[in-house]
This record gives sequence, C-alpha cells and structure tokens, in this order.
Amino acid sequence: MILKSVFFTGLFCVVLSFSGQIVSVVSAAEVKIGVMNVQKVLVESVSGKAAKNMFEVKAKELKGKFEAEENALIALQQDIEKKSSAWSAEKKETEVREYQKKGREFQAKTEDARFELKQLQDKELEPILKTMQEVVDAYGKKNGFTVILDSKIGVLYYNNALDVSADLTKALDQAMKK
Repeated sequence: MILKSVFFTGLFCVVLSFSGQIVSVVSAAEVKIGVMNVQKVLVESVSGKAAKNMFEVKAKELKGKFEAEENALIALQQDIEKKSSAWSAEKKETEVREYQKKGREFQAKTEDARFELKQLQDKELEPILKTMQEVVDAYGKKNGFTVILDSKIGVLYYNNALDVSADLTKALDQAMKK
C-alpha cells in the first residue's frame, strides 16, 4: 500500500515537471492569429466571380425553361377556381386530379433542376476551395501565423487589423491562374 502511494506520488511529480516545461514552451512561442472571411475571398476572387456568373447563367436558363409550365399550372388553378362551381362533381374531381398530377411533375422537375444547380456549384467551387486551402496554408506558414480563422464561423470579435482576406484573395487569384 505504501509502495503504491510512493509510486503515484513520484509519477505525479514527474507529470507535473513535464507539464511545467510544456507550458513554458507554449507561452514562450509567439501566437499570431489571422482572421479571414472565406465567403468574401470567394466572391471577390476572379475565379469565384467566374463561377458565380456561370452558376447564375445556368439558374436563369433553367428558370426560363420552367416559366411556361409554371404559368400553365397557375392558369389551370385559376380555371378550376372560376369554373368549378358550374362543373359536375366528377368533372371537378378529374380537373383537380389533373392539376395535382401536373403540380407533382413540375415539382419533380424543379427538384431535379435544383440538384443540377447544386452539382454545378460543387463542381465549380471544389477546385477553388482546394486551391484556397493550399493558399491559406502557404500564407500562414510564410507569414508566421499560428492560426487563421474564418470570421463567419464562431468568431464573435476580432480586430480588423487581423483580417487577411484581401491578401488571400490576391494569392488565390494568382494560384488559380496557374
């Protein structure tokens, strides 16, 4: 029993001495923190603007594709609302069923279009985000940063002097030219 307590006391002292050395090493190192706005870097970079424009063109194209079908659905709904009181119950039921069927088909097509847009967005952003990660890593190492944080994810306050977004936007533009 005494041997056990001597052993744990000795172990405690060894751990304590090592933890004191670790704390002194960490406190001796300079901590340099940078803050960036990832969204701002993406939106302001040349490649980010190009991806956004491509995405908007595709979205506008798909919207135009569905506009006539959407207008036809609206017209059918208005027709049902206006004429349903004069129709027989069977005719009304048939028209409502047809409207619901067309509505489901339209909804399926718009969901497919949203999925297509999401895939396009991911495809366009993936190489930019990969390059941005490489740029941030290189920038952080080159400029002696301990950490670079995204200002939109969990940072409640930061001094604007810490914001390195503009430098990273330029670096991303240069890296994407390659």
